[in-house]
This record gives sequence, structure tokens and C-alpha cells, in this order.
Amino acid sequence: MGLAAPQVGVELRIAVIEDPAPVPEEVRLARGRVPQPFRVLVNPAYEPVGGARAAFFEGCLSVPGWQAVVARPAEVRLTGQDEHGHALDEVFTGWPARIVQHETDHLDGVLYLDRAESRSLSSNQAVTERWAQPTPEEAARALGFELP
Repeated sequence: MGLAAPQVGVELRIAVIEDPAPVPEEVRLARGRVPQPFRVLVNPAYEPVGGARAAFFEGCLSVPGWQAVVARPAEVRLTGQDEHGHALDEVFTGWPARIVQHETDHLDGVLYLDRAESRSLSSNQAVTERWAQPTPEEAARALGFELP
């Protein structure tokens, strides 16, 4: 999970990420979700590594109560600095790659809804009750959208 400075009214290219990944094994495997320590990203940028894409439901503190399916590159190279000014150049895969993209997008004025499959927009309650599977295949079939 993460938070970008603009989300709290600070106009700096800074974001923080962290994910203890306390999820069931089935979810962990399907989403490539592994624990991420708390990190500060200063002036982060990312670029896709390879052409693989993965689609999952995403939510955001900026749009409380809603989630939508977002297809994103499955692997990205992150560049930038840490809070001490040390250079970052790291490859992220799976769910950590999604977090990096989501938070960096905030710094560019992009919300997950700008990249979402619009037919998938669902309340948190609907996601919990209807689309709680580790992957969004059932939602895609029922709502009529394609996955990568």
C-alpha cells in the first residue's frame, strides 16, 4: 500500500510504500504479493520491463469505498531516490510493481480510475460479496470486459 504527497496536499514528488502482505496463500500466489518494507520514494519514475500485463481490482484512499480492475505491466523498473538522496534503480514484479505504479501515477496526476476497466467499477461491498476471488476472471465474464 502507499501514499503520495499530493494525496495529503503536499506538492512534492514523494511517495511512501509498504505492504506486510497478510493475505491467504492463494491470493499471494495469484497476485505475486510479497511483503514490502516501508520505503520512501523521491522523484520516482517507472518503465515497463517486458510486455506482460496483469489485471486486478485496485482501490485508493483518494476514492474511498470503490474498486475497479486495472491492467498494468506485471514488471517495472523503478528509478528515483530514497529519503537520503541515494539512487534507486530496482525491478519490481507482481503486486509490488502495482503499488509502485499506483503511487507514482498519483505524482503525475493520474488516478487508478483513469486506467481502470470502467465496467468493473464496484463498491467495496460488491467486491467483497461478488468478486472476492484472487483474480478478476469472474467479474470480467459477468460484467463483459476483457482481461490481458
